[in-house]
Amino acid sequence: MTPALVGSVAWALMVAGWYVIRYPFERRAKRARVERSRRGPAETLRMAISLTGLGILPGVFVATGWPRSATYDPAWWQIALGLGAMAGALVLFRKTHKALGKMWSVSLDIREKHRLVTSGIYRRVRHPMYSAFWTMALAQALLVPNWIAGPAGLIGFGILFAARVAPEERMMEEAFGDEYRAYRARTARIIPGIF
Repeated sequence: MTPALVGSVAWALMVAGWYVIRYPFERRAKRARVERSRRGPAETLRMAISLTGLGILPGVFVATGWPRSATYDPAWWQIALGLGAMAGALVLFRKTHKALGKMWSVSLDIREKHRLVTSGIYRRVRHPMYSAFWTMALAQALLVPNWIAGPAGLIGFGILFAARVAPEERMMEEAFGDEYRAYRARTARIIPGIF
């Protein structure tokens, strides 16, 4: 097997792993009543841009090889780094879902009887789900040997992150007040001790 094939297969396995981790939480979340939501056209657009970068463009490349003109031959060390990032992303993704439990939502929602989660992986990082997606986007850039489809996840998710994190933090502050402000003061956004 070539490094390119290993990278493409690994990317497909990462997407499958993402779905396997998320599916039971998504089913459970549908049963919990949403009290407040910030969903709307802007959120739909952000999610579509992120999906295009993290799913559609790399999926088209892995399935068809298009766009061929942007394809390159990756080195084994690049694929090894991508596999490490992939493993880290899936571990973070699982820990985040587990810590959130019934409070998890795919979008900007406050559930009925919502509580602020500050334990587990949330002890030091306010947005470990975003940390997982950044790591997944990095893994994609390393695993998918195409100058367009590979880094598309960093761009697509980057747009979602830049446009969504501030409204999400405002929503949490409105819902939890001083408790959230104190939590925000003692935690990093996505990288412990750095940012």
